[in-house]
This record gives sequence, C-alpha cells and structure tokens, in this order.
Amino acid sequence: MTPESLARAVARDRRPEPAGPETARRYVNQWVEREALGSDEVRAFVLILKTRGCYWADLKGCSMCGYAKDTLGRSATPAELAEQLARALDRYHDEPYVKVYTSGSFLDDREVDRSSRRAIATAFSGRARRLLFETLPEFATAETLAPLREAFAGELEVALGLETTDPVVLARFVHKSASPTEYLEAADRVRALGLRAKGYLLLKPPYLTEEESVADVLASIERAAPHFDTLSVNPVHIQNGTVVEWLYHRGRYRPPWLWSVVEVLRRGAGTRGTTRLVSFPTAGGLRRGPHNCGTCDAGVLEAIETASLTQEFSPLDALDCPCRARWESHRALEPLGVEA
Repeated sequence: MTPESLARAVARDRRPEPAGPETARRYVNQWVEREALGSDEVRAFVLILKTRGCYWADLKGCSMCGYAKDTLGRSATPAELAEQLARALDRYHDEPYVKVYTSGSFLDDREVDRSSRRAIATAFSGRARRLLFETLPEFATAETLAPLREAFAGELEVALGLETTDPVVLARFVHKSASPTEYLEAADRVRALGLRAKGYLLLKPPYLTEEESVADVLASIERAAPHFDTLSVNPVHIQNGTVVEWLYHRGRYRPPWLWSVVEVLRRGAGTRGTTRLVSFPTAGGLRRGPHNCGTCDAGVLEAIETASLTQEFSPLDALDCPCRARWESHRALEPLGVEA
C-alpha cells in the first residue's frame, strides 16, 4: 500500500457519526499546565472544544493526527459552543495563559462561527494576559483576526502546524494540505497585525529515520525562526486511527527517542535567534510516545520542560544514561533496518 492510498484509507474510518445535542454541550477536555510568559513561569488553562474538527481530516488528513475521532461529526451550533464555554469557565481560575483548541482550526467558520469566536475571546479578556488558538494557514487573515484583536484585551497568539519546512516531507509524509511557504506567509501576516505567531515542528514523521528527522527539524528551526515568535518541537506520539499507528502495529515505526528531543533543543538553540524554542512532549515516557529506556525518561522529560520554560539549554549537556549509547547505535543502524 502506498503512503497516498494508506492515508486515504485511514481518513475514511476516522470521522465519527454526527453526535446528539447532549454530547455537543460538553467540551472534549480541559486541564492546567506549566507555561511561560516572557521570563515568568505561569499556569496555562487549556481547553479543547468539541466541534466538527479539521476539514482536511475528511479529505486525507495528516499522517500522525487522530484528533478527528474526538470531534462532533458535524458543526456545533452557537448555543452548543456557548454551553461548552460556560462549563469551561466554571473551572477557569484566572490563569494568565489560555489555550483554546478545536482539533482543527479555530478560525474556520465551519468549526467555530464568528460570533462564538468573539464570545470566547471576550470571555477571557481582562482575565488572561495571552490567548492562544490554532489554525490552518488559509484562515489566518486580517478579516478573521481583527475582530478577535478587538475583543481580547491582551496578547493573541496564533499557532500554526508548520511541522517542517521541507516541502517533500510535508506533502508526502505528513500529508499537509498547504506548503511550507503558505505557513511562513501566514505567520508573517499574523505578526504584521501585531499578534504573536507560534509554529509547531514535528519530530519523526513516518518514513523518516531518527537521524533524518533530527536533521529535518534542525533545518526547519533555522529557516522558520525569522517568521515565528515561538517554535515548539512536537515529537510524534501514536494516536488511534492514524497512518503512524498502522505502521507501528506492523513493526515499521518507533516513536522518537527523548534523546532526539534533547539533541534538537541543544543544537537548535544556536540557530533560533531571538525566537523561543520549546518542547513539551505528549505521552512522554510511554511506549506509544517519545521515550528512552524507561529508567531515565522522567528525569530527561523534566529537563526538557525546564529548559523550555527557562530558555536555558546548557543543562541539557549534562544529561546521560547508558541508553544514550543505544540511541546513537539506533541512529546509525536504523537506515539498514536493524534495531540497536
């Protein structure tokens, strides 16, 4: 099965049936996590709304993304989104950093209508210092962003899933709908409006070896840094109903090593300029997430998080474990199809 045919086969099975009104009144998830605003460590309020999700997931979808399974299967009404927001606000305790996700594009009218977007921004205005949301590049326009800038009295941060600046990797392996140039241009539009741009870079998409992926992220940091205020390195974790999971179950994919995250942060810190460089690995230390040997995972994850929050990367040089040698061997032997 070719990567193209595999992607379309997986996409057909990922969209849930349209949900009823009771389901639509409840958001997907909410939690609080560590973050940074400038030099200050703060608590961030994270909210995932239940919407129809990313339109691209219906057509082909990204090879590592299984978020479509958590969607509504249809567009949410303004009343349903208002109920989700009200329930979330009951758990909001004036955290200064707020992140609102939709398993797709917050600026796509099919996911969140314009009046609901403005209501969400208004609800956190005067309480949060920064509001982040994610979108595909085609929706990041002055027309969609201006009303939110008016509604929110603080910093707006627009996150874009760039993943890589290599057009072949982005199109053939990640299966994105837009080119790297479109993402970089969208980031420039965001910043021209006086907003912050955050870019996600993917560590180890399918069909790249560990060594190739480290090189790809490092090259992407250097090229993308002038366009973004923050770059976040996201090592792949295996989500249900994805191309990555299909390969994993057939022994053709291993999630990245945490040592690769360390390598990218250490070396990328020298080429990022004034751009913040961070990584907060999802499912770190788990078998289906980025992991090392199991013994050192917790300590390495803590060091990665601390470096991301403080922007001090030199302590990463002191990390060590016997499994580091295995990681080095894995990088050398993986192209030969041999597991270290």
